[in-house]
Amino acid sequence: MLIEFTKMHGLGNDFMVIDLVTQRMDLTTDLVRLLADRHLGVGFDQLLLVEPPTRPDVDFKYRIFNADGTEVSQCGNGARCFASFVQARKLSFKQRLRVETASGIITLSTDRYGWVQVDMGKPKFEPAQIPFTPQAITKIGNSYRLNVNGTPIELYIVNMGNPHAVIKVDDVLATDVDKLGQAIESHPAFPERVNVGFLQIVNQRHIRLRVYERGVGETQACGTGACAAVVVGIREGWLDEGANIRAQLYGGSLEVRWQDGYPVMMTGPTAFVFEGVFSPDGLAAQAGINLTPDDADKY
Repeated sequence: MLIEFTKMHGLGNDFMVIDLVTQRMDLTTDLVRLLADRHLGVGFDQLLLVEPPTRPDVDFKYRIFNADGTEVSQCGNGARCFASFVQARKLSFKQRLRVETASGIITLSTDRYGWVQVDMGKPKFEPAQIPFTPQAITKIGNSYRLNVNGTPIELYIVNMGNPHAVIKVDDVLATDVDKLGQAIESHPAFPERVNVGFLQIVNQRHIRLRVYERGVGETQACGTGACAAVVVGIREGWLDEGANIRAQLYGGSLEVRWQDGYPVMMTGPTAFVFEGVFSPDGLAAQAGINLTPDDADKY
């Protein structure tokens, strides 16, 4: 059995996209990890699955798996690629899609230039909504002071369909993102781990950002991370509320807009890289993995 796939990216945040509306396949953690391997598989930050809806008021179901095989609730750059993919594959001719995710319904809209705007929903800030367990952690205004390897780090928490910790820095290029990001991502205060964004304010409508994504590491771009950083910047008065904020990442720039009490709107480009086919059974046989999922490893 051969499965068709498409390789895409949103500002360098790269994805393998599989249509499971017209195709069928079993998925296990080991297979996701193998496909994500940049030497033995296709290679990607996240695997995106397009599935039939499970409810009548949406067009598709959208599932996301990190490179380490864990399923996550949301991916902003992936959502834009999802919209471009279903239109290119003629799975839908709508310019506006309602898509079911593990964190709720999102709306995707494509303009005449091919850019996709995503209604990311309203941000959440309560510790239980992250989740974040701030026992014995100092709270300062909207921020928290977290002990990381013996050093106090001030950070902000936001859930944008997935959990984010945002740290304001003077210079993102001078920040040790790998060391600090890894330590915070797996900190005991975040029981489901966390994405870690490092935010530099350029001016009131321009930020620079680097993101260490849970289960992946630093990526070229992160859509939900850009939304989380802009929300924090607006909430703290560093950025203009209701304006289009340019979020500059390694892979390029996104446009994010937010006004308190309203959903976060994110707009940006997508790109197709290549298409191909693979044999799940053939890959599994070469790698010596089992494709029959047990109860603890079944998607």
